[in-house]
Amino acid sequence: MLKVTLICSDKNHPVFRWLHKWKVENEHNYIINLLTCIADITSEGNLLFLVSCSEIVTKKHRDMFQQCLVLHASDLPKNRGWSPHVWSILNGENDITLSLLEAEDKVDMGRIWKKAKIKLNGTELYDEINQKLFEGELQLISWACKNLSCVTPTQQDSSAANYLPKRTAKDSELDISKSLESQFDLLRVCDPNRFPAFFYIRGCKYTVKIEKCSDE
Repeated sequence: MLKVTLICSDKNHPVFRWLHKWKVENEHNYIINLLTCIADITSEGNLLFLVSCSEIVTKKHRDMFQQCLVLHASDLPKNRGWSPHVWSILNGENDITLSLLEAEDKVDMGRIWKKAKIKLNGTELYDEINQKLFEGELQLISWACKNLSCVTPTQQDSSAANYLPKRTAKDSELDISKSLESQFDLLRVCDPNRFPAFFYIRGCKYTVKIEKCSDE
């Protein structure tokens, strides 16, 4: 039976419960471990998936698996680096590409296994964006498990690459001098629990959370 290990660095990351759901649904097909730390890997396996993993996986650990794969929410080599789908949405894009690639010492530079498109309509809020994104990621994980023996990876063209910076809590700050409409995409992508949108006025800090509602 195929041995699959999933690593997500933070149990509080919203994707973690989706990975747990996939684990439960597929335990009759594969032997699955869901971990939060590279150091917790104790046995060899067929596939290692890195999903929102903040650690660099060394060759020592990669060699414990037939393949070590990363899920990255951009059309690689475009937008290597941190939180690519968030930066894309902030740039007004509604088509998000997921890339499934091989892990290497240099981040986001491995060979590409498969890509998948995610369509947004511009009205989705944080949880709705995540749902579409995570469903796409789980589909790529399932695809890799089923096609492990017949994949032909493709090399990236590094000359076309660019790199994105890591987002911090400061990036969720709203500018009270600008319109709500001009900052709507920022409101859409802010994690309401970990990195809520906020602003300062009259010496105080306020957080902002939005949700869809009916006019009725």
